[in-house]
Amino acid sequence: MREGEADPGLYDFRPYRDRTPIRWPDGKSIAVWVSPNLEYYEIDPPANPHRKSWTKPHPDVVGYAHRDYANRVGHWRMAEVMSKHGFPGSVSLSVALCQHIPEIVADANARGWEFFSHGIYNTRYSYGMDEAQERAIIEDSIRTVREATGQTIRGWLAPALTHTPRTLDLIAEYGLTYTCDLYHDDQPGPVHVKSGKLISMPYSLEVNDHYGFFIYNMSPRDYADALIRQYDRLAAEGETSGTVMCIPLHAYLIGQPHRIGAFEEVLRHIAADGRAWITRSGDIADHFLANGYDSAAADAARFAENGR
Repeated sequence: MREGEADPGLYDFRPYRDRTPIRWPDGKSIAVWVSPNLEYYEIDPPANPHRKSWTKPHPDVVGYAHRDYANRVGHWRMAEVMSKHGFPGSVSLSVALCQHIPEIVADANARGWEFFSHGIYNTRYSYGMDEAQERAIIEDSIRTVREATGQTIRGWLAPALTHTPRTLDLIAEYGLTYTCDLYHDDQPGPVHVKSGKLISMPYSLEVNDHYGFFIYNMSPRDYADALIRQYDRLAAEGETSGTVMCIPLHAYLIGQPHRIGAFEEVLRHIAADGRAWITRSGDIADHFLANGYDSAAADAARFAENGR
């Protein structure tokens, strides 16, 4: 390795084709979880010197109102389709939503959805935070979600995907068991932290509806086709060793009237296929911690001993 290019050591290298197989419950080859991002965006948030919240000068009424469509309309349309086809949500939650629009959180909780933290607001970033500030966000997330839903969060997706070098160590210290912030694998794996056990939960930018519609300029039909192709390939590979497919969603995008029909076809396809363990992220984490974590750690040690 070249000088100045040190590996940060977040996780070990384990070749995809040389791992102890993962086995999901009931012989399923793929664990599928849907992650609705239930978010709250401030119309005129405090400025962060490292990143602007909106591309336009504040207040960005258009950006704010477009995203608020999720909480007024899109969530309900998306949630009803998910429930119809038997897909629980694993919610990436802007925790402030518990106070701003508690009806959304109550509806998701009544559907049996799981909650994990996506920070307080999606317009406030971790860049530049000191340790006390970051601890306050984690503690606020745990307390607020517990008070609103009775659930204790077990997972983390950093607000607007922003981090500090201490983020992973801190969430593990507070007892969280998985992070969605590492996009490096199609299976769970151990993450190196100072205390506790933390695993990486496969989350996707490639089939995230934000990337599909904003970055790749996909039509609803193209996006649905990409999800089906993602599922079919991972389900086939999972026959050898269980894989994970995450479908990250934003209701202001997928909940639009002209998109929801194509997305419903995806859910129908996966539900009818028979190879999927349709579940929640916390259930995947629990199963892997109990049945796959030690084997994954042993694989890493074996590969390191044999040399790269």
